[in-house]
This record gives sequence, structure tokens and C-alpha cells, in this order.
Amino acid sequence: MIKNYTKEFSYNYKLAYPVIIGLVGHTLVQFVDNAMVGRLGTEELAAISLGNSFVFLAMSLGIGFSTAITPLIAESNAQKNFIKSKSILENSVTICLILGIFLTVGVFALKPLLNSMGQSPNIVELANPYINWVTLSLIPLLLFQSFKQFTDGLSLTKISMISTIIANIINVLLNYLLIYGKFGFPKLELIGAGIGTFISRIFMVLIIIYLIKNSGNLKKYFENFKLLKFTKDIMSKIFNLGYPSALQVLFEVGFFISGIWVCGIIGTNEQAANQIALNLSTITFMVALGLSVTATIRVGNQKGINDFLNLKRISISIFLMVILIEIFFALVFISLSDFLPWLYLENVTKEDIIETANISSKLLLIVALLQIFDGIQIVAQGALRGIQDVKIPSIICFLSYIIIGLPVMVYLALFTDLDVIGVWIGFLIGLISASIFLSMRFFYMCNLYIKNEK
Repeated sequence: MIKNYTKEFSYNYKLAYPVIIGLVGHTLVQFVDNAMVGRLGTEELAAISLGNSFVFLAMSLGIGFSTAITPLIAESNAQKNFIKSKSILENSVTICLILGIFLTVGVFALKPLLNSMGQSPNIVELANPYINWVTLSLIPLLLFQSFKQFTDGLSLTKISMISTIIANIINVLLNYLLIYGKFGFPKLELIGAGIGTFISRIFMVLIIIYLIKNSGNLKKYFENFKLLKFTKDIMSKIFNLGYPSALQVLFEVGFFISGIWVCGIIGTNEQAANQIALNLSTITFMVALGLSVTATIRVGNQKGINDFLNLKRISISIFLMVILIEIFFALVFISLSDFLPWLYLENVTKEDIIETANISSKLLLIVALLQIFDGIQIVAQGALRGIQDVKIPSIICFLSYIIIGLPVMVYLALFTDLDVIGVWIGFLIGLISASIFLSMRFFYMCNLYIKNEK
């Protein structure tokens, strides 16, 4: 019985590992950003945390919207409909470019809100110029997403992996030169980190376009390529899948970013400790996110050929994979909880640094348990996206994160002695809720499709 699911592990891995490498690589750059900036001091680390949290809401909205492209491409590819796939790509590039511009303008318009969010004035002042550069990078990032989701939908996940890895290497080099002022470059500290992000994301777009145009199987998609193309039915499909997908990501990311802001109210050391725990958990989350993309691709393919029995079986295999992997990561966090925070902090006996490390160690014990439910909920989201069921899941995400998790988080953090630990208990409650309800929704829809097929 179990072999019906484990035999899919190999192909799941084949699709997932390039996505995971690309995502982990991107997250490792954030790790390097945080580690490099952390050497400047806890205030600088708190400032980059605040800056990223502010821009990340807009970035997540855009990325979430772009995920609608993958199931549409997976479905049309399974049906061997080249004309439809090419049209989806052209429309996707158009909509992602426009969305990138709107989100960039929106972040700049809302930036003054930082001064009225209860954050330390010193932290806000440090974060402001960094935010400017990272905000400008939203346009190339979303253009990259249009091509990434397209190639992922074709099950060609290595292309975005290569683009991301090269761009991330560029980012690390630029950060080293510009944060610390090495080899004659100016010492720009946080501004240098922002400039590095902006330039590397431009390269990321150029690299993925180059790889697609020079691929024997893909260059045909660029023949007579029409930029700013609007096809009513395709635009409608992208929008109807995209905006609920964007809301799912927005509710989840907004939930976690709210925790960052709450930690900023509690104190600088708490905010820095939260950033360490969040960054480490994000690295392992990228593995689950890679499997979520795999679920979207494989479920989308099975939907395209109306094979719902295999759709369910393949989905269960991906759920099993993510649970096993996240249990392993949980054990790693428990065993290394005292060691990992020092990867971000200078090993000196300053009181604030020691306090930050101690808080981070406690948070990692909660992170260990949180991993498992985080993996389940994101794979469920990916599988639901594959069957193009996104509206009810967006409501589930809203209820789980905003109605259930957020009030628990705020109460425990600000009205009890738990402080930042209360923030992470709130995170855990929200993810448990989401993992249960999203999984129930997916398997309900699977069984409904199977019943109707008979």
C-alpha cells in the first residue's frame, strides 16, 4: 500500500530539487544579508528586518499573484496546446510588469506609515534608504516571476534554479563590496545591501530570458513574442486564479510580518532574535515550498488529462515527503538551538548580544514543531492551486492567520509575560489551523472529482 505513494518520491524529487535549490539559494542570500548586517550591530539587524517586512508584503502579493501562471501552463502543456501556452506566457509577462509598477508606487506611497507604527525612530531612520532600493527591485523580480512560473509549469524547473543561483552569487559579492566598503568601494552598510538586491534582480531577469531564448525546446516561445499583449479570456483566467492566490500569500506573510512589528514594539533585542528565528525557519520552509510547487505542477498535469485517481495518489505522496522532511528539520532545530543564533551574531560578551542569542535559542524550540504544520499547509495550498481551487482556500487562510492566529499572537506577546515567545506560539496556532482546514478542503475536492468522474 505504502509503495503506491513512495514510488512517486523519485519523480517528485526530480521536479522539486531545482526549485528548492533556487529558493534556498535566494533565502541564503537573505541569510548572508542578515549575517553581514548583523555584524554591524543589533540595531542594524533590526532595521533590515523592519525594511524587509515592509517591502515583503508587496513582494508577496506580486509573487502570490504570479503563481496562477504555473497551473495554467501545466494544464495546457498536458493537453499539448502550444498556442495556448505561448499566449499565457505573453499575457503573464504583461500583467506581471504592470503589477510590479503598481506595487512599487504603492510601497513608496505607504512608506511614511513607518513613522506611526510604534517602531524605534533610530530603526526607522536606518531602514528608510534600504527600503528605497529594495522597493525598486520589485519590478525586475515580478518580471522574473512571469518567466519562472512559465518554465515551472512546463516541468523545466532547472532554468529558474540556474538564474537564481547566478543572481544570488552576484548579490553576495555586491553585498560584501558595498556593505563593508571593500576593494575601494564606498562603505554603504544597509544601503549597500539594498543596491546589491536591486542589481542582482535585474541580472536574474536577464539570465532567465537568455536561458529560455537559447533553449532548443523553448526558443519557439519567443518567436513573434508580443509584449503588452491582452487576451481577454486568458487575462480573466490569470486574474481569477491570481488574486485569490495573492490573498493567500498576503494573509500568511502579513501574519508573520505582524509578528515582526509586534517584536519591534517589545524591544530591539526581541526584534533581532525574532529575525534570526524567522530567517532560519524560512530556509527550511523553502524545501516545503519547493514541494508545494511540485504539487501544483503534478496536480495541474493530472487535471489536464482528467486523471483524478492518480491526482489524489500523487498528492498523498507529496504530503508524505514534506512530513518526513520537516520532522528531520525539527530534530535539527532542537539539537542545534543553542548554536544556530551565533551564526548571526558577533561572539562577544556584550549584554544585548547574549540576550538576543538566548531568546533566539528558545524560539527555535517552537520553530521545530512549527516546521511540520508549515510544510503541510503550503503543500496543501500548492495542490489546491493545481486543481485551480483558490477562492475557498483564500478564505481559509484569512480565518486561520488573521482571525485565529493573529489575535492569539498579539494577546500572548503584548498582554502576558511571554513577549516574543507569545508571538511564535501565535504563529504555531495559525499554522496548525491552516494545515488542518486546507488539507480537508483539498481531499474533499479530490473525492468530489473522483465521484463525478465515475
